[in-house]
Amino acid sequence: MAGSLGDLGGLLRQAKQMQRQVAEVQEKMAKTEFEGSSGGGAVKVCVNGSREFKSIHISPEVVDPEDVEMLEDLVGAALKEALKKAEQANSAAMNGVTGGMGLPGMT
Repeated sequence: MAGSLGDLGGLLRQAKQMQRQVAEVQEKMAKTEFEGSSGGGAVKVCVNGSREFKSIHISPEVVDPEDVEMLEDLVGAALKEALKKAEQANSAAMNGVTGGMGLPGMT
């Protein structure tokens, strides 16, 4: 019985260490910015690793009052790309901490 309690203590220490590492990764990712672009760079969107919108840049030459739908599509495509980059970086960073265990809420 004493041996199993020792194993439990080791598991708890590992869990706490993993929790600290996850918090560090989350903090680092929140400070990291990811850019998505579309229209050959005419529209650029920046998000952070916490998937929070940071900025947008739209080149004046793609602003056409007669074709607002195209601009909306470009913004949407740039945003999707930036969010995809952030998600991929988050997944890779968390896999480094969790060893790919696929723990819920850890991406």
